[in-house]
Amino acid sequence: MNDFHSLGLGDELIEGLDAMGIRTPTPIQAQAIPAALEGRDLIACAQTGTGKTAAFLLPLIDTIYSYKAKAEGIRALVIVPTRELALQIDQQLQAIAYFTPITSISIYGGTDGSSFDQQKAALVGGTEIIIATPGKLLSHLNLGYVPTKGLEFLVLDEADRMLDMGFIDDIQRIIKFLPAERQTLMFSATMAPAIRELTRTVLKDPLEITIALSKPAEGVDQQAYVIYEAQKAAILEHILKTTEATSIIVFAGKKVEVKNLARHLAKRGFNAQAMHSDLEQNEREETILSFRNRRLRIMVATNVVSRGIDIDDIDLVINYDVPRDPEDYVHRVGRTARAARKGQAVTFVNDKEMREFGRIEKLIGYEVKKMPMPQAIGDGPAYRPDAKVASTNGNRRGPSGGQRGGNSRR
Repeated sequence: MNDFHSLGLGDELIEGLDAMGIRTPTPIQAQAIPAALEGRDLIACAQTGTGKTAAFLLPLIDTIYSYKAKAEGIRALVIVPTRELALQIDQQLQAIAYFTPITSISIYGGTDGSSFDQQKAALVGGTEIIIATPGKLLSHLNLGYVPTKGLEFLVLDEADRMLDMGFIDDIQRIIKFLPAERQTLMFSATMAPAIRELTRTVLKDPLEITIALSKPAEGVDQQAYVIYEAQKAAILEHILKTTEATSIIVFAGKKVEVKNLARHLAKRGFNAQAMHSDLEQNEREETILSFRNRRLRIMVATNVVSRGIDIDDIDLVINYDVPRDPEDYVHRVGRTARAARKGQAVTFVNDKEMREFGRIEKLIGYEVKKMPMPQAIGDGPAYRPDAKVASTNGNRRGPSGGQRGGNSRR
């Protein structure tokens, strides 16, 4: 069996991993770390939970520590889609590199003037590893004081999510500030055509690594309610009142839906708060901390939480709507039953989302258990995942056959 010594890492990093209780590399780490240490560009397709963060942090730290006197200033830049992921990666880096003198900082928006000045001081002072969101990093780069001449490594993490969020232009602008001679590592949960195109423009002869998308863990009890849209709120309240779960994430697709749903649940007496990108950074951090510490029972969230937020011991995940991307279902459901624990995942499938849920069932390779409707709420529609989408002058039909017209989801 491989261990981290066999991958070529130094003793100081091995000591840090041992202190964290990490002794055996995951498949993505076993493939990516040796190649990265050899100086290869990488494109790695691996989902959240596979250990991909350590797969790029370990070779960066090892190389910078081993050749600390090679260059001054910023040595590595890690670009990520969200503030939460930037903070999480920085925290993991500090833990892994505890026995080394490596310096790092996370750079993200939503901060006040003093935080901006602190970020500027760290950038100008030559902090070695920068973990940043695209917009805020570009703000600093445009002001002309960021020393990128000695940069050796660029990491694009959650590349598909950054493209989905519209960061492609910012990423291209950032790359123009960086040395052409550098090592670039790209990590993505999916390998869409846009990712392939980005790979061709920013990587040189990359090694491609693909870790197959994992199915939901066996410990996840997956359930689905086939319902009409108007029944969603009643079903949600029924579940929240009857479940013994103490740590619950409710995923919704849009920020406005998250805000309204969290407000509705709070008015109904549930211990619930919203988690979305419009919150101030201190509000977001407080919400996550409260949820981790079990002071908050229900977090209503957009997809910002489904990837890149490391929260263990979640009892129940509720998909208030069917995820647009079937792989997002796996990411959402993967928030529960982690580390061989048990968990539950419930998805609301309305009469206009059956085909989309059918795509999810094809991806995971089996049908998700359909739950009977509570008598007080009434019957839902028949589940017809293969029903064709009808069009009547672009207008949706009512809740009689589960069909819809046009391409709009809601």
